[in-house]
Amino acid sequence: MPAQTETIGERLQRSFDDLTRAERQLANSILENYPVSGLGSITTVANNAAVSTPTVVRMVRKLGYAGFPQFQAELRRELEAKIVNPIAKHDTWAENAPNEHILNRFTEAVIDNIHQTLAQIDPESFDTACGLLADPKRTVFVVGGRITRALSDYFYMHLQMIRRGVTNIESRSNSWPHSLLDMEEGDVLVIFDNRRYENSTIKLAELAGERGVRIILFTDQWRSPVSRFADLCFSSRIVVPSAWDSSVVIMLLLETMIAEVQKQTWDGTRERIEDLEDVFDRTRFFRKFN
Repeated sequence: MPAQTETIGERLQRSFDDLTRAERQLANSILENYPVSGLGSITTVANNAAVSTPTVVRMVRKLGYAGFPQFQAELRRELEAKIVNPIAKHDTWAENAPNEHILNRFTEAVIDNIHQTLAQIDPESFDTACGLLADPKRTVFVVGGRITRALSDYFYMHLQMIRRGVTNIESRSNSWPHSLLDMEEGDVLVIFDNRRYENSTIKLAELAGERGVRIILFTDQWRSPVSRFADLCFSSRIVVPSAWDSSVVIMLLLETMIAEVQKQTWDGTRERIEDLEDVFDRTRFFRKFN
């Protein structure tokens, strides 16, 4: 059986090139509403993907499982981890916490998260996302949820210094329809959505996709349902020895993306930052030390 540090979704993506046409069709079907889409009977899973049941058996064996029951058992464990609340998460790691200091344990977990996440990131997809964000012809909209709002605010603050045409959408479910009206085909919507996924964000992605908006999703290893509508999806590992999930890996991706977008737009960005600094000086916004 595969190591439990890697989700089935990640394993499917990594093994995609080694699958047959029918198996790829099945993998795409499972990833559409992952992991729930893989929890029906083997006949249901096969019918949903328009493949045969032997195809299902062959694919799960290629992933390293003895059979479909073992494959589903792992999916159920992932689903339980996906919906667990902060108190339950704390109890899970606290019972088995080693004696080493939390600084070391936490750092080791974060480093492991970084390594596993970067191993799954497609450089071409990353470059495509940077290109979309750097395109001055596209308006960029940024939105986060209850917790991921901090990430979206951080990303927005940097993007709006780099270029024009960036809008920060308020996370309240009754505010985003107004921003939706301003979205045009080809615009970019950046969404942050980690587990305990928010229904309003999922609906925003669906409606924005219908308008031809390009959607870039930052999510966790279990993948938000927004991934069904996303053009580009960046999944980060977020589990650490804490009652709360970690945003370190997502922040790493964001800061790297900010650096690349700045590089691609530097001529215009430099003038924009110089103008901004002039405003700061004239308004004495920041204290200066001589």
